Amino acid sequence: MLMAQNVRLADEQSTARRARILGMVYVDTSNMTNIQLFKGVMSVAELYQYKVIPLYADEHTINFGVTTTTSQQTMAQLKNRFQDQRVSYALISDSGFREIMRMYDPPQKVVYHDIEIASAGSQELVQKVSQILEQIRADDMLAYLVQQAHKLGASDIHYETQSKFVRIRLRIDGVLHAVAHVSFEKAHVLISAIASAANVSTSANEPQQGHISQVTKMADGSEVKVNLRVETVPAINGMDIVMRLFNMDQSMYTLDRLGLSADERQVLEAIISKPSGLVMAVGPTGSGKTTTLYSVLNSLNNEERKIITIEDPVEYQFEGITQIPVPNTVTTHGSFAQELRAVLRLDPDIVMVGEIRDNDTAKTALQAALTGHLVLSTFHASSASAAITRLMDMVAENPLFLSAIRLVMAQRLVRRLDDATKQAYTPDEGTLEVIRRVIETLPANVPRPKLEGLQLYSPGKSDDNPYGFRGQLALREQFLLHGPVLELLQTGKEFTAEQIEKAAIQSGMTTMLQNGILKAIAGETTLTEVFRVVG
Repeated sequence: MLMAQNVRLADEQSTARRARILGMVYVDTSNMTNIQLFKGVMSVAELYQYKVIPLYADEHTINFGVTTTTSQQTMAQLKNRFQDQRVSYALISDSGFREIMRMYDPPQKVVYHDIEIASAGSQELVQKVSQILEQIRADDMLAYLVQQAHKLGASDIHYETQSKFVRIRLRIDGVLHAVAHVSFEKAHVLISAIASAANVSTSANEPQQGHISQVTKMADGSEVKVNLRVETVPAINGMDIVMRLFNMDQSMYTLDRLGLSADERQVLEAIISKPSGLVMAVGPTGSGKTTTLYSVLNSLNNEERKIITIEDPVEYQFEGITQIPVPNTVTTHGSFAQELRAVLRLDPDIVMVGEIRDNDTAKTALQAALTGHLVLSTFHASSASAAITRLMDMVAENPLFLSAIRLVMAQRLVRRLDDATKQAYTPDEGTLEVIRRVIETLPANVPRPKLEGLQLYSPGKSDDNPYGFRGQLALREQFLLHGPVLELLQTGKEFTAEQIEKAAIQSGMTTMLQNGILKAIAGETTLTEVFRVVG
């Protein structure tokens, strides 16, 4: 109790000093007794949104309590809104604001029902979760969603402004499920909490990025670690937000957890054991590229190596690795290249560049790989061969750079079948012909599965798993520059991604489609899943 009083006193003293600097009236709310509530002035959602509280109001005057985070723009807007009254402002502490808001918005006794995966997306579930979000206090809304997302193994929370409500969906095993429809009044509270924590503006007319890292104690006493990457975009009905969840357990990021086959593991370990070269993880957003690279970095992390990363933003924080966040201004108006050149002067053994986005960064990364550094990076491309084509375009097909590229790993994530419920079936002749055509293109060194009497699998259903999937697995292709593919690239002629892929298969590479078909035959996933993510 004494500690809480000391914290409050320090907050009031700091606010009083700030008021003197700003030339504002200061009100010590800790000494106020019989605080009167003026609920007719503004809605509770607006009080949270604008970070103001009416300390006094009548038909002629309104005195608002504001905090050091209340914007000048907000104060000007309120004077224009209440033109029939004389509006004045007094500075109050953040502690005072929270205390008085608990009077305007008293916490209710709420049962925090868990969202069950068996009902995710159902109308009954949406209604139940919506009611919970409508009742709980503002501080708990985001924490509750994050808590439930973690329990369900979701990767993202989607906040989508519709014409009549805000829809909230969770991406579970790569597929979106609706969990709530929230009224605009309550959604304003949630979006204000997100914007404040992520340091983004609710009125911006351009996309924004932010990060939230905090621990929230909910009304039921449970603590929730909120660690999110936040992406916002202005849409036709208002701001839409996608929040990516991060697991900060460093021990989770190991090569063992990547689900590599014995051959894939052997190739990767052989490459990263070398002191130099470029290793790229390729794929669209959400394909697990960053997780793969961090697992590689974590396996290389020891007292003998200096590892530096350059990221926008830093997504996972690891002991023993120097991680450098690149400001948005650099990635918007420049490139990683300047940061990378500065980092190379720090004598690192291993460097990770968050993403190769432009010619300058590509050339700098390749030069670093040629001069004794192991360089890891992500790259947006549909396949390993497409990545090589684009990279060669970026660096003007400089033959010297070819020797720097050690490994290109392309990947996609598909849902893994639940072994307890999956259902076997015999594919029809048309499906068998599709499989046969893919199998015939496998590299010569890969054993062909027998297709006679082939059994494939479809998802089953149970009370606790109505979708028939449990977790995800990666479809991969590992592109190495040797054999026919290296001969093709060294010719100096123009080439297409299809030509490179054909040569890579002749050199022993299994494509993501081939890998997916083999996993479907093995009963790990379905053909539908493979075609959904690979095509």
